[in-house]
Amino acid sequence: MPEEPFPVHDPALWEPVRRALAGQLSHPDEAPTVAGVQAAAERLRSLVATNQYGGLAAVLPGLLRDADALNGTGRTIRSRLLNATGWVLVQTRQFDLAELALQEAVDAAEDRLDAATAIDILAWLHLRQGQLDQARVLATRWADDIEPRFSRATTGELTQWGRLLLRVGAAAVRDNRPGEAEDALRLARAAAVRIGREVLSDSMTARMFGPVTVTMLTAEHAAIVGKPDRVLAIAERVPAEATPYERRAGRNRHRLDVADALVAMGRSAEAVTVLEELGQASPEWLVAQRYARDVVGRVVERMRTLTPEVRALATSVGLAY
Repeated sequence: MPEEPFPVHDPALWEPVRRALAGQLSHPDEAPTVAGVQAAAERLRSLVATNQYGGLAAVLPGLLRDADALNGTGRTIRSRLLNATGWVLVQTRQFDLAELALQEAVDAAEDRLDAATAIDILAWLHLRQGQLDQARVLATRWADDIEPRFSRATTGELTQWGRLLLRVGAAAVRDNRPGEAEDALRLARAAAVRIGREVLSDSMTARMFGPVTVTMLTAEHAAIVGKPDRVLAIAERVPAEATPYERRAGRNRHRLDVADALVAMGRSAEAVTVLEELGQASPEWLVAQRYARDVVGRVVERMRTLTPEVRALATSVGLAY
């Protein structure tokens, strides 16, 4: 029998996180310090970068409890932990809990760039819920508020502005606003070119921004408007691996766009190879993606006889066949 998919959506798995966000966990035996919480939080990045949701669900409650126990002396680290928590919860479709964490992250932020990192994820949350107008308005307002002067902008300012513009574009292309979508991509591309490389957009997650990220989002736009040939052409410009975060969610999402395009172009066998690679590299991430289930479903529809590989993929994403 194949293994059951990892239960990333199981509310019981995330109940300790919910209790931590509500301040319902008992206080730690020893008073935490900012340095100690910061050091523990840094270790989260490898779990985030490799999409290990079970591990994150286990360690986040204690970290959130300790950050809360700092009683305001560690606002920055608390905001960033809440930001990372919101990101994980959106990935695993715990939307109400994610919104709570992200709103708290904005409130706790000590500077506008930390707040903007949470707004970036909050706009993504609205996108995943189909709330396109809310995502577009929120991201546009914050992009306008933090728009940097290119002649003196820091990398951090360009990064957060660029990521918000990508959210504007993502909402616009889904809402049949092609001109607005292209304008947002153009501005984001200008910021990426100015930076000249891929950089982390915050210290707690594996979210990136730079020329490669903008290229992948350009391919996503092509996928959304039904141009699989253009998706594949753009994908050829994406390096096989441009960052240390080999299994980060943004690159994984791009590879799903590639798999979907391959299926649309009648190249299902190649799509299966891409999906298998994703399943091997990021099994917990793949299980959490409805898009992955849709792509595998289209593969199944096009095959007269299912191969063992396709059956295994279908089982892994929870697809009945």
